[in-house]
Amino acid sequence: MRKDVRGNVSRLALRFAALGYLALLLLLPVGFVFYRAFEHGAGHAWHAVTTHDAVHALELTLLISAIAVPANTIAGIVLALALVRGRFPGRGLLNAVVDLPLALSPVVVGLALFLLYGRGGWLGGLAGHGLKILFAVPGMVLATMFVSLPFVVREVVPVLRELGAEQEEAAETLGAGPFQIFRRVTFPAIRWAVAYGVVLTTARAIGEFGAVSAVSGNIVGRTQTLPLYVKAQFDGFDTADAYASSVVLALIAIVVVVGLRALHPREEGAR
Repeated sequence: MRKDVRGNVSRLALRFAALGYLALLLLLPVGFVFYRAFEHGAGHAWHAVTTHDAVHALELTLLISAIAVPANTIAGIVLALALVRGRFPGRGLLNAVVDLPLALSPVVVGLALFLLYGRGGWLGGLAGHGLKILFAVPGMVLATMFVSLPFVVREVVPVLRELGAEQEEAAETLGAGPFQIFRRVTFPAIRWAVAYGVVLTTARAIGEFGAVSAVSGNIVGRTQTLPLYVKAQFDGFDTADAYASSVVLALIAIVVVVGLRALHPREEGAR
């Protein structure tokens, strides 16, 4: 009996410690941002996020994410398949390169792109042929794609390894082609890993600051994303607009995560 009581107390203490840590690290700061955003009423917060510059920053953020997330989803699945199913020289190097965006500072990524596509860079001449990369949407998309590349790969790789290749090989012996095998065998098994990778990729793409700030020029109304807009408003001591726009970023992330969690149990129950 005493062992059971001690075990229950230990579990409760562990839960309270974990919840307290999360509350201190995440819930309290985010909750305070929400409080400050609505401190002067919902009308004031709404006015702050519906100004021309704020709306443009939000639209640009969503546009960049709408390009970067699908591109990295496709690339992530292909890379995961290559790393798990492929047998080729340099596979270990490719595996390390995929993790490079996680190790590099986003600012370093932005500076590297600036040096590559800037004046005097290896690809700096593209601007003279009508393809402007820096201080434009293409450069911001490239920066966002770079920093958010690993998430789909790292979610899908463990699932593919656990799945094994037996079902795919069986489908191949029955005459199924590569695309048919992927559509009917592989993808159904990895779809939730892909979904979680997409959530992480979306969150990173929407909230990216460092790499984008280095290549965008932070031009108001042109190349200013919502995170850059928040920083500009905060630096300009317009904290009300900064908090209100931060709430928009937080709500987008919450909606994406909650939407995925709402769909997942339904899918599991339907099987």
